[in-house]
Amino acid sequence: MNQAALVNPTILTWSRLRAGLSTEQLAKKLPVKTERLESWEAGKAKPTFLQAQKWANAAHIPFGFLFLPQPPIESLPLPDLRTVGGLAPESPSLNLLDTVKDAIRKQDWYLDYLQEHGRTHLDFVGRFTHRSPVKTVVDDIRKTLGINPAASRLDYDKYIRALIQAAEDTGILVMRSGVAVGNTHRKLEVSEFRGFAISNTFAPLIFINSSDAPAARLFTLIHELAHIWIGTSGVSNGSSSGRDEERFCNAVAGEFLAPEDVFRNLWDSNIHWEENLPLLATKFHISRLAVGRRAQDLGLISKEQYSNYYLMVLKAYQNKVDSSGNYYRTLIAKNSIRLSKAVLSETLSGRLLMRDAGNILGVQPANLRKLAGQLTE
Repeated sequence: MNQAALVNPTILTWSRLRAGLSTEQLAKKLPVKTERLESWEAGKAKPTFLQAQKWANAAHIPFGFLFLPQPPIESLPLPDLRTVGGLAPESPSLNLLDTVKDAIRKQDWYLDYLQEHGRTHLDFVGRFTHRSPVKTVVDDIRKTLGINPAASRLDYDKYIRALIQAAEDTGILVMRSGVAVGNTHRKLEVSEFRGFAISNTFAPLIFINSSDAPAARLFTLIHELAHIWIGTSGVSNGSSSGRDEERFCNAVAGEFLAPEDVFRNLWDSNIHWEENLPLLATKFHISRLAVGRRAQDLGLISKEQYSNYYLMVLKAYQNKVDSSGNYYRTLIAKNSIRLSKAVLSETLSGRLLMRDAGNILGVQPANLRKLAGQLTE
């Protein structure tokens, strides 16, 4: 294993930069001196096969990639609907790429599962287009999900949990995570994306970046549901500019959470705008941040005012975020309730190997029964 690996120096540099690692950071992971790593990238020396394997693991690429003549061309396997200042963003990060690919892998498994257990066409997927009346789409989503926060006396936290459960019950896979492929060292940046939707008439999927402030995730959930209702897929960052379908989905989310007519009647322009937030948050069973977002979309406050308020809320959340919590609950949220139940059902019935189930759900096979216990509680 001490034999030199004839890797391509260009690929070494590409893979390190792709993983967002400095030479010092990667050298520490291998571990080797920074000068030695730099000599490999310069083509003046070659790593051993063992060192090359460690490199591939640290850079999150297949070992064989290190021997390619040039870096592979990578792109998101979904439409990129994100905009930054009205312009298309830079290339997606490795964490975003791997998150999207992992979600597609799980969706593919679930589609095969449905094929064997009798698939049901979900007629709400693609029922409308981005040219449909916003209120018509909102009414249809409400009717399909059947959640009325006022009638059920739901507070914000119970409201979003009820909406997620209702979406899952209708056949939508709802996945939530703040890290890529279960790796706590690979945080998903809110500045890059808030969520994405993968439209499919049998197994539509929504992913929510839970690195975002909890108060902002509700808007993302409804935005991505709107994508499913108009039958479009894509990665979103919550921008109010950009493509027509993004503006439409924002409008649906806003109208769903706080109908315009009622909102405008309650908004008091004679007081400081932030003083409106508590009353309207209580009225609509949503967070103060969601009220601020709605006020911005309706032109009642400026984008700058909302942006500054959002960044304050996000910073407060990040400063107090607690990495502890129920491991299995987090795992279920990451994989969706519906997918988790399907995988565990197949495993406990003996139709799916525990090793394969663990690979799908990102958990050690020995912990599958504990995970199943959380789902039945």
